Amino acid sequence: MFLRNLAERYDGYGNSIRRVMEVRDRIHGIHGVVADLIATRQSYETAIETALGGSIQNIVTDSETTAKQLIEYLKKNKYGRATFLPLTSIGNGQAFPKPEALKEKGVIGLASDLVETKEEYQGLVRYLLGRVVVASDIDAAIALAKKYRYSLRIVTLEGELLSPGGSMTGGAFKNSSNLLGRRREIEELEQACSLHLKQAEIMQTELSLAEAMVQEKKDETQTLKAAAQKLALEENTLRVTISRLEEKKDEIAESSLDLVREHGQLEIQVREISESRQNLSEDTKKLESQSSEAEKRVGETSKLLENARIRRDGSSEILSGLQLSQASLSQKLDFIRENQQRIRMECKKLKEEFAALESGSGDSKEAVAKKEEEIRQIYAQIEASVHQTAAYESAISHKTIQKEDTARKQRELFSVREEISARITELDKDMFRLQSQEEKLSERLEAGVSYLWSEYEMTAAEAQTLKKDTFVSLPGLQRQIEELKARIRGLGSINVNAIEDYREVSERYNFMKNQHEDLVAAQAELEKIILELDTGMRRQFKEKFSEIRAEFDRVFKELFGGGRGTLELMEEEDILEAGIQIIAQPPGKKLQNMMQLSGGEKALTAISLLFAIQNLKPSPFCLLDEIEAALDDSNVDRFAGYLHKLTKNTQFIVITHRRGTMMSADRLYGITMQEKGVSALVSVKLIEDSLTE
Repeated sequence: MFLRNLAERYDGYGNSIRRVMEVRDRIHGIHGVVADLIATRQSYETAIETALGGSIQNIVTDSETTAKQLIEYLKKNKYGRATFLPLTSIGNGQAFPKPEALKEKGVIGLASDLVETKEEYQGLVRYLLGRVVVASDIDAAIALAKKYRYSLRIVTLEGELLSPGGSMTGGAFKNSSNLLGRRREIEELEQACSLHLKQAEIMQTELSLAEAMVQEKKDETQTLKAAAQKLALEENTLRVTISRLEEKKDEIAESSLDLVREHGQLEIQVREISESRQNLSEDTKKLESQSSEAEKRVGETSKLLENARIRRDGSSEILSGLQLSQASLSQKLDFIRENQQRIRMECKKLKEEFAALESGSGDSKEAVAKKEEEIRQIYAQIEASVHQTAAYESAISHKTIQKEDTARKQRELFSVREEISARITELDKDMFRLQSQEEKLSERLEAGVSYLWSEYEMTAAEAQTLKKDTFVSLPGLQRQIEELKARIRGLGSINVNAIEDYREVSERYNFMKNQHEDLVAAQAELEKIILELDTGMRRQFKEKFSEIRAEFDRVFKELFGGGRGTLELMEEEDILEAGIQIIAQPPGKKLQNMMQLSGGEKALTAISLLFAIQNLKPSPFCLLDEIEAALDDSNVDRFAGYLHKLTKNTQFIVITHRRGTMMSADRLYGITMQEKGVSALVSVKLIEDSLTE
């Protein structure tokens, strides 16, 4: 988004370019700037942008008419200058004159072939880049330039530029705007944004699935909670059932005590029967005659005792399984009571029969002994039943103790629950009271905030910042309030557009601040560059000055035939601004300033300085205009001889009237006027004579 805003605002372009692009919707025929109409690979961007130079900000129009209209627009509003490229006047560009150079080693191709653009801009691309060769590196570029005698415009991938004629441009390439690669970066960022959006959609889908799973788990949790609540209700129901069964257990325990008492009564009755049996000594015949009937009745009595034992076992089982069935226990208890009643009736009947037997005759002692044995077995069974009943009573007593302990704990829990309930009730009352106070305070706070805004147009946060720790009297505060109100009224009407004005001014200020920061940064960068240049210039000046001074002394001695010459700085503090003093000492004279010499000595000293500089950095061509005019003939000969030495590296053209200089020349050119108003050139070649000599 940031790069797209930069592109839409044309940041990095000149002010005139931005002004023109702002009216592209109103003035038809503006195609755009060159940087927006072409594209290339990222590896070629630096080379293409270097090859284009300032042309990258040129504006492409459909015709000269549109370009003229835009130029008038810039002139009218004083927005600056811009370069326009009308498509109707650009043409298709000239063909590259040396296509064989494209096959040289290290050559990538023509810059126009490395750029992609629409068909309608192909001619424009050939016009701008059709004669620029792109090389892989500076070594390949130098080799190509030398081979074609510095007639090509060559640019390297790292941004070095070799111009026709031999000049080279390069160094640290700093391109903060990156106009050519801006659109590519925007497309790459848009693709990355699309990828991230797709990933975000996938993550959103996964999040939705996770939320659905979470909701499903929540539903399962709710279901489990409902099941837990149901189980809790069932548990409470079972506890109530257990309580009821324990009550029934107590009832059964009381019934068992009744059975124990009935067993005791049966024992008494059996002993009475035994005593009656011992009294049976008479009339055994009667017993024998009635023995079958007595045996039958004793069998019935045994059955009754067996039934009593079964009922007792049933009572024990009922006692251990209290939680099974209350109705079954009640039925069995009733059945035991009926059997006990029958046993009483049978025992009573046996007493009557034994009484009858005592009055009758006894038949057989053996039959009586048999009946006595059966009666003893019945007593043994009754005694075993009594022991079992005692065990049942012990178990019932243990259960009763457990029940009492459980009841005690339950009472304690009930007591704690009542205390907690009472505490909760008190807390509810306190909470209700605090809520009432909170509502009242909220109403007072809202009323205070409304009053602050209606009276003073102040928020609560602003008022909080004005709070003072020291106590101030109310009358004093009221006086201050009245004074402040009077001052507010004295301010007059309020500008309702102040906020909008402030926003616009703030935006303008921020813009100007950013511009100022950019200028400060540019100033710092320029000052840094100036400092670097100044340091380099001072270093180079010192080096070259020392070299020139040494060379000047040597040339001076050669031209003067001895003596000494030197150069001195007039100021040591700022050598770049300091003047240079020439000190000369011709042979036989003292060391003195150049201005104190004669005219010929001054001229020869100046010539010595010129030749010293020429020796250190020879130039291919040099023009001298009567520099030896003030010399005498002997010094002219010395001058001509030394000048002839320098012709190995430099071609000299000398304008002179001195014979000695003319005699040492290779070729003479003279201007004569044989007729009035008509000049003629006369050329004389003297090099052959020099070779002959």
